Amino acid sequence: MVKKVYKRYSEAFRIQVVREYEQDEHSIKALHRRYGVNQGTLKKWIQKYSTQGLKYKLMKIQTPEEQDRLKEVEAENVRLKLLVADLQLDKVMLESTITVIEREYGIDVKKKN
Repeated sequence: MVKKVYKRYSEAFRIQVVREYEQDEHSIKALHRRYGVNQGTLKKWIQKYSTQGLKYKLMKIQTPEEQDRLKEVEAENVRLKLLVADLQLDKVMLESTITVIEREYGIDVKKKN
């Protein structure tokens, strides 16, 4: 049986890695390759221990058409979620009706293959 290995990094190690990042010695990707630490974990360490934070921030720039399309897609998503909820309620009501009919009248309503 192979035991799963959990890595625990000391706070001193974490701070050392963050200092390397801050001094422009390595990028997050390079630190990941060098130490084998997950990039998401490295970002959390940088947010916690760094005096400067992450070097880069993602900015999403969209045209007005893209923004309008995104709003349309989000509205459609809401409509579809409501439709799915309605259909689920219809399904439950139909299944309940079938169960009542079968119980009350002793009739097998469901199709047999």
